[in-house]
Amino acid sequence: MKSKLAILLLAIICFSCVEKQQEETTVVTKSSEKPNIIVVLTDDQGWADVGFNGCTDIPTPNLDKMAGEGVIFSNGYVSHPYCSPSRAGLLTGRYQARFGHDCNMPYDMEGDATVGTPLSEKMMPEAFKELGYRTSAIGKWHLGDHEDLWPPAQGFDHWFGFPGGGMNFWGISKNKIQTIYRDRKAVPEDELTYLTDDFTDEAIDFITKKDDKPFFMYLAYNAPHAPDHATKQYLEKTKHIEYAGRSIYGAMVNGVDHSVGRIDSTLVANGMKDNTVIVYLSDNGGRTEHADNRPYRGHKGMLFEGGIKVPFYITYPNGIKPNQVYDEPVISLDLFPTLLNLAGGDASKETQLEGKDLLPFINKEVTNKPHEIMFWRSVGGFEYAVRKGNFKLYKSSYKNKTLLFDLEKDSYERHDISDKHPKIMAELELAYKEWDSKNIPPQWFDPHAENVLKEEKRFQTTRNRALRPKAKK
Repeated sequence: MKSKLAILLLAIICFSCVEKQQEETTVVTKSSEKPNIIVVLTDDQGWADVGFNGCTDIPTPNLDKMAGEGVIFSNGYVSHPYCSPSRAGLLTGRYQARFGHDCNMPYDMEGDATVGTPLSEKMMPEAFKELGYRTSAIGKWHLGDHEDLWPPAQGFDHWFGFPGGGMNFWGISKNKIQTIYRDRKAVPEDELTYLTDDFTDEAIDFITKKDDKPFFMYLAYNAPHAPDHATKQYLEKTKHIEYAGRSIYGAMVNGVDHSVGRIDSTLVANGMKDNTVIVYLSDNGGRTEHADNRPYRGHKGMLFEGGIKVPFYITYPNGIKPNQVYDEPVISLDLFPTLLNLAGGDASKETQLEGKDLLPFINKEVTNKPHEIMFWRSVGGFEYAVRKGNFKLYKSSYKNKTLLFDLEKDSYERHDISDKHPKIMAELELAYKEWDSKNIPPQWFDPHAENVLKEEKRFQTTRNRALRPKAKK
């Protein structure tokens, strides 16, 4: 009896060792396989326009579910408060002011090959191609109107989208940069339905294409940027929102949510989900109308928190634990080194990169903060901001003053404390000057500066109308 028991125990121990060995082998196999990578970028979406940041009126069940499967960045910033420069920073992993890209494309220079992110800057897809990836850009480009600067020239094997900064959602062509192309060839308009859906269909086709290579996809929806177009399907989801403008905007956001859910289902159905990294963020704070950046101050174009803080998460079942919220400040520049290292590259060899690999921070391998100091510059210093620790300096042309906030005590930026802290003001101004000395002037200009002054004048005029009229003498 004792001998039989001994044999049984020995068999159990041996089986356990084999099982453990198999588990360890599985883990090694997974970690050595290069992940697929999808960066989903929305356009002008407000911080509070997703359920995982507290939205209650716009349904975003798919985005919320996926955010819970990874890490939400509660202090996730972008490197610029509006479209084109923010995209330039994201895709190059550098402060875009380093190469003079801190304005949108001018409206009257469509044919100039010098206006846009220069080919000398290395973009994410170029780095991933070196690691054996196939690459795709889908959606809005807005990094160079001239065809010499379109995605096929910047490291993308596949492209489906439009070159310019905005377009109607029905795919109706207006000019060369407001036309949908597939690999430089114009797509017939009768093949297009609603761009959010069309971009998603193209993404799914690329994902499911039989290919041994892993893929890197930059999926840049133009929703919920104006014009306000939506299908009946998505409008039905927001008919409870009684403010019509917000209702249409919400339908556009819901369209993105439905699309990302379709992509997620595709990954699951094809056994790809566990080994796919998905990043979700907006290019800047919410637009001035219909978007919701609360509880933060400001909107797109401003360097208040509402203009540069965005909905932002990363999921990766094979490498990131679910149900996390990371509270330290991060920035879109961090995506290049983070994703490159996940793909088996070595971000330390890309000496031009200015972001940080976030994985050691997310996984608590290091305890310090990714960034001690962060910078923003708009239109060559027309506006700029510095965040160091809890203090944020903002040279605001909207308010015609340089402001200072303690974000720990006043995260909503309601109380300017610049007069009380001259030493901190001087320290942050000096830090900005040192950082800016490594930048170059804007290589072109857009109307942002003049629009800021017009907007602030309208703002003050409208507020003054609310005051009681002075009594007539």
